[in-house]
Amino acid sequence: MQIKKVAVLGAGAVGSYVIWGLSQAENLSLGVIAEGERAGRLKENGCLINGQVYRPEVWTPKEAHGADLLIVSLKYGALPGALDSIAQAVGEHTIVMSLMNGVDSEEIIAQKVNPDNILHALIKVASHKEENGYCFNPETTIGIIFGEIKPPFESERVQAVCTLFENAQIHFRVTDYIKEEMWSKFRLNVCNNLPQAILGAGVGCYSDSTHMKAISEGLKKELEAIAQAKGIDIGKADKSSSHGSAVPPKTRYSTLQDLDAGRHTEIDMFSGALMRMGKELGIPTPYNEYTYHIIKALEEKNDGKFDYSKDTQESTWSK
Repeated sequence: MQIKKVAVLGAGAVGSYVIWGLSQAENLSLGVIAEGERAGRLKENGCLINGQVYRPEVWTPKEAHGADLLIVSLKYGALPGALDSIAQAVGEHTIVMSLMNGVDSEEIIAQKVNPDNILHALIKVASHKEENGYCFNPETTIGIIFGEIKPPFESERVQAVCTLFENAQIHFRVTDYIKEEMWSKFRLNVCNNLPQAILGAGVGCYSDSTHMKAISEGLKKELEAIAQAKGIDIGKADKSSSHGSAVPPKTRYSTLQDLDAGRHTEIDMFSGALMRMGKELGIPTPYNEYTYHIIKALEEKNDGKFDYSKDTQESTWSK
């Protein structure tokens, strides 16, 4: 098995790392799936990554059909609307690899494609958007971690993806415990991504504030209780999974980046998912419930819901 055609759905922070890494691979057809106005922008402007313009092909889902590998790197909120495009792009032998945050995008994608096509994976890359495009440090990026959820772990498709990444610039690691690795990253996101978004400060806040550490620990305990109830032993994940890519204290992770830019976040995928699972399992999630609602309120603030500068209503008594 040889991977000769790769389609990428989502050319943002995560997709940019994939495009950057695979653009150096020889004898590979690499394309971004897009339609309409977005396709036009990509064809005209390309993808600006670390100050350099990359020009992968731009395909409709139909043109991408039958790709050997489809990498899904969308924002969580965009996934439901992209399921038909994913279904169009996937052929009988297409490997589908989701690099989205969270632990349920594979389940969602499996609503439209054969679950046997899905190769579970995650990515660790500290990528952010600046004037010179999406930026990341290639040297400190941990990269893509992937593997089969059941034997044989050294499958033909795992070996094919390894060969592809070895001949590119993609950092990667194969694991026999991919679900545990995914939950380990999920824990990192919930505990380190969300509290700083509420505070609006760099990640150095976790080492500089006992209060921030307490919030992070509260979120962590709830997540670990749910994982245990679901039979997920996060301890089986490689020790390197307990941390992300090396970053300076001023770093702002994706949730805070979204709020900074006035975008809606992926909180539904983080605390929202944990609240849902907690209810199903009868496990209280007060830290996650508060975090969910406060970040939703911050989204509303960005939307202008609390702009009372032109308020003409009568004053009311505070309660």
